[in-house]
Amino acid sequence: MDADPDTIARAGALLRQGRLVAIPTETVYGLAADATNDEAVAAIFAAKDRPRFNPLIVHAPDAAAALALVRADARARRLADAFWPGPLTLVLPRAAGCPVSLLCSAGLDSLAVRVPAHPVATAVLRAAGTPVAAPSANRSGRVSPTTAAHVRAEFPDAAGGRLALVVDGGPCPVGVESTVLDLTESEARLLRPGGAPAEAIEAALGAPVLPAPPDMLDDGDGESARAGALKSPGLLASHYAPARPVRLVAWGEPPRPHGPREALLAFGPADAAGFVCVERIGAEGDLAQAAARLFAAMRALDRPGIDRIAAMLVPETGLGRAINDRLRRAAAPR
Repeated sequence: MDADPDTIARAGALLRQGRLVAIPTETVYGLAADATNDEAVAAIFAAKDRPRFNPLIVHAPDAAAALALVRADARARRLADAFWPGPLTLVLPRAAGCPVSLLCSAGLDSLAVRVPAHPVATAVLRAAGTPVAAPSANRSGRVSPTTAAHVRAEFPDAAGGRLALVVDGGPCPVGVESTVLDLTESEARLLRPGGAPAEAIEAALGAPVLPAPPDMLDDGDGESARAGALKSPGLLASHYAPARPVRLVAWGEPPRPHGPREALLAFGPADAAGFVCVERIGAEGDLAQAAARLFAAMRALDRPGIDRIAAMLVPETGLGRAINDRLRRAAAPR
């Protein structure tokens, strides 16, 4: 339903009742549930067929509400001032008495929180009056949705009756998920590149952001190599994947088809001769446009008549890191 005041009020009431509601954010559409309700959070995992060791991000309408759920240090408050509302998620220790279900944290003592920068998301969160868990509104491991139509295509049966409402707020302007930053230790670590560029985060912190160590990441078999649970969503080796296999084309390498029914996901004015079809995600140099179009283009190429998708990597700077991260996970062994 269109995001008018009646729909927003209905969405808030459904969330308070423990139902699932798909909502737009600036990044992707989220499958939202009351984060304080164990059964509602469990319904997210069931609807998405999501492994329980993969945690959820908890959304709040403003920084004060988000930081009340965690133990925030000076770094967290500085980043909240600089980036919220916006596409940055902070992983911090849970506050004493935090009401959020432990299912959201995959049993860990940390919690991922953010404040979305989308007027419809903010309105729904205020109408719900509760912290809301909202992973991407798609089946686990598949391409994230950036329109309400993508959500309906993912859940044609309304997730077996679990999905009560899809709030249509138009296309998501950022188009890739939030950046996830781990602040549970003395050094900030980038767990997932996303809509907030690492360079901007480092400038706000006045300190470098380190990569996640290998033992914090998924080992490719669906388990964390260190603790049996991941600190953040978006760390699974295979993720954001269409049904068709994806082959990567290195940045700067002219794309050449490998087979008669291969499609091209192109960035810039690449020659698409020999490919069965092409989806161009952006003009060369326009990484914001490429991010916004990425998932919609992947969905457009994931159709009968196409055997494989050749995806061009983009420059590894700014939003390019997030785009390439999604493409590499889409191309990973299933």
